[in-house]
Amino acid sequence: MRKFLFRRAAVYWNWPWNLFAAITFILIFPIHAQVQEAAQKSSDLAPLPLVLPPPTLKGTPQNLPTNTSAPPFTDKSPAPFYAPKGVKNVALGKPVTGSNPTPIDGELQQITDGKKQAFNENVVTLRRGLQWVQIDLQGEYNLYAIVVWHDFTTAVVYRDVIVQVSDDPEFETGVHTLFNNDQSNRSGLGAGTDREYFENPLTGEGKLVDAKGIKARYLRCYSHGNTDNALNAYIEIEAYGLPAS
Repeated sequence: MRKFLFRRAAVYWNWPWNLFAAITFILIFPIHAQVQEAAQKSSDLAPLPLVLPPPTLKGTPQNLPTNTSAPPFTDKSPAPFYAPKGVKNVALGKPVTGSNPTPIDGELQQITDGKKQAFNENVVTLRRGLQWVQIDLQGEYNLYAIVVWHDFTTAVVYRDVIVQVSDDPEFETGVHTLFNNDQSNRSGLGAGTDREYFENPLTGEGKLVDAKGIKARYLRCYSHGNTDNALNAYIEIEAYGLPAS
């Protein structure tokens, strides 16, 4: 009888620990698998091979625009953006068309010529109102980051910046909007939820848009003037991707 009681006591005292061990086993192994999967994914990523142009100013600019939804101006360098290893700027040297085929200054093809310094000769100035430029990547790519440099000589804010991709050169079907800060739908392309942003002469970082691996051939960027004037200007647009399988 005493032996029986002892065994019951042993079971009574050991079952919580057995239960704890079982739960721990169930929880730890899936977590371990998730950690391994995350590690595998991270091993396939690398910082975007983005080379920023040199700054054009030193010290915080004076009289920054205040009628904007842009986050506060900063001189901090951007954090690295991670994308699959092997991505490259697939927009480099690709054909550019636009709503204003004869710009006021410069030529549309300069927008993909790789020259990102904020020199007057690198600035392509389009007319007033809503204007767009379009890049034919000449093939389908999985795109991970789009980087847009308007004229960043001064800390201005460009209005109604919209970035879209499509497989249709007319952008009538299969259009995907990656970025849209036209919150009032002034441009008639749908109200956006993104915030405006400063062109940054202290860091030269441009606007990086996460494309999340979307597959497309054509890239189109809109703008509708800026806080200094009604004109639209670009220095460079880059699109980082890999050939679509």
